[in-house]
Amino acid sequence: MTFKLMKLASQSQLSSWLPSIHPQVWVFAIGRFLSEVGTGCTLFYAPIFFVNQLGLSATSVGVALGSASISGIVGRIAGGSLADSEYWGRRRTLLLATAISAIASLVLAATDNFSSLVIGSLISGLGIGFYWPAAEAVVADASQIDNRRETFAIARLADNLGLAIGIVLAGFLIAIIGSYRWLFVIDAISFMAFFGVVYVGINETEQQQIEEPEKTELFAAWMAVLRDWRFLVYIAVNIFFTIYISQIHSTLPLYFKNFVLVESTVKGFTETTISGLFAWHLVFAIICQLPVTSILKRCSHTLALTVSAIFWAIGFGLIWVSATVSSHHLLWVTLALGVLAVAIVSYTPSAASLVTELAPENQRGVYFSINALCWAVGSFIGHPLGGWALDQPQIITNSYWLGFILSVAIAVLILQYLNRILAE
Repeated sequence: MTFKLMKLASQSQLSSWLPSIHPQVWVFAIGRFLSEVGTGCTLFYAPIFFVNQLGLSATSVGVALGSASISGIVGRIAGGSLADSEYWGRRRTLLLATAISAIASLVLAATDNFSSLVIGSLISGLGIGFYWPAAEAVVADASQIDNRRETFAIARLADNLGLAIGIVLAGFLIAIIGSYRWLFVIDAISFMAFFGVVYVGINETEQQQIEEPEKTELFAAWMAVLRDWRFLVYIAVNIFFTIYISQIHSTLPLYFKNFVLVESTVKGFTETTISGLFAWHLVFAIICQLPVTSILKRCSHTLALTVSAIFWAIGFGLIWVSATVSSHHLLWVTLALGVLAVAIVSYTPSAASLVTELAPENQRGVYFSINALCWAVGSFIGHPLGGWALDQPQIITNSYWLGFILSVAIAVLILQYLNRILAE
């Protein structure tokens, strides 16, 4: 009897803490989890593989990875329009995106020179471009105003959990078989698994099934978005955040490998240590995602984003410290990645929720398309910039992180202006 009461109390506490989420969000989260397991296998190891195994320069790898942003812009523009189309919709756009991404992973698995790396990156960028507007629109359609941030947090939680497992799996596989190429094959398989989940478990959202008597024409829809000054100000500051995130994915793994020297040795962290560090980063993000979202729900979107910006500044400062101190490098890096995890979980639900509130329901695909373009721009700037910094003398490379701290001040000023015009 006591056990049953405890179980009921636990269930009641959980249901009060976690709001009611649309069933389709849970199905979609499963698909995202499976996909991110594969992405986690390659995301942090790709720069190390292309630089240290294939012998490409860090700058050329940064340029190649940044080239994905070019095709990504095309994919995001087309993907947003297709996601809003009553003849195509979110579901078909997601199926197209996952199929293209699987092909890209197989091309990257066979890469042996700069040209093939660029081709694989361009295909990958196209798949990512088609994916994000439709993916965000699916979650937005299934959310309500009172649980919107939590709904986006659940999706991000699935992403981070998959990435964490993928990183650990990748470290294990590299230690056993010593081949990075198989990681890209696993990534392709994970995209096909995601394709299956979408095909079987995702229905077209209700907003797409409702007949719109005054359906906005394609060109007019884009022009309407570009006249939304509040949204454009948000886009300006969002590019800062996406540049920051690009550093975690491409610059930091190689930085830890080649620049943060371990005590009593002239070498950087091993692949196993790097795997553990980024797994910690994602596990801590998983732990913090829902509690941080719950705390920041009491704040405005702009205040939540300001909190995120401050955490980014602290995290970059700790990265700078990790390479300049004479000891305890692992401790400083661990602390830095923990702070950056809080920065990310503070940012993603609030940013997506703000876009949802600014966008008319029948234009969410276009709004999220432009929002996703920030990620393309962030990668286009962040990847080559990080690669350039890693090819410089170490004093410049280490000072690179201080520049990001200064940029946070600009981002905060833009957020204060955005808060003012949102209140008007």
